[in-house]
Amino acid sequence: MRPEPLPLFALDLTGTFAFGLNGALTAVRAVRLDLVGVVVLGMITALGGGFIRDVLIDSLPPATLLDWRYYTLAAVGGLLAFALSRHLRRIEAAITVLDAIGLSIFAVIGANKALDSGLGVAPSILLGVVTAVGGGTIRDTLVREIPTVLRTGLYAVPALAGAALTVLFLRADVYGLPAALGAAAVCFLIRVLGLRYRLNVPEPPETSSREKAPRGTDS
Repeated sequence: MRPEPLPLFALDLTGTFAFGLNGALTAVRAVRLDLVGVVVLGMITALGGGFIRDVLIDSLPPATLLDWRYYTLAAVGGLLAFALSRHLRRIEAAITVLDAIGLSIFAVIGANKALDSGLGVAPSILLGVVTAVGGGTIRDTLVREIPTVLRTGLYAVPALAGAALTVLFLRADVYGLPAALGAAAVCFLIRVLGLRYRLNVPEPPETSSREKAPRGTDS
């Protein structure tokens, strides 16, 4: 595996901090936690997806255990979230933006590392999505919430778009910081627009009909 260019490494660290902070804030919003719980869930959100990816591509030990900067930034994000937890309502928009940033960066970095490990196009895109949503899925499960990727309209779809563009750029041999930022920007834009206009992935017809049925009636 070729060494990761410094700008992309910095982008990866940025995503780690953003997800650490956002993951901890999201956990605090869902359930009351002490300091240890907040920091641990922030670190799980930030590091979990990359950990899963590295295990699947047999890149061991995982990068997040080899470089102290990853888990340090994740822990700092968790500590900052604990300090800001009393202001959750005021920073709701910031939480959403941080989540979109982390999602975008991790989808790009995950797909990049997966393809670089020798995997094909489809598996690399899949692992890009896993990197982006894996940590948050583990966090939501631990706090007994339905994972965001399963209940929020456009979440996996933006990650899929960012990962697919990353693989496309790599295959075309035009990948670099501008291409990575472009793929991440597309992911970010889709996620934010989905939230702004309440766009959702289609649901099963029977689910929609149950929601529309008057209360107290049996179907």
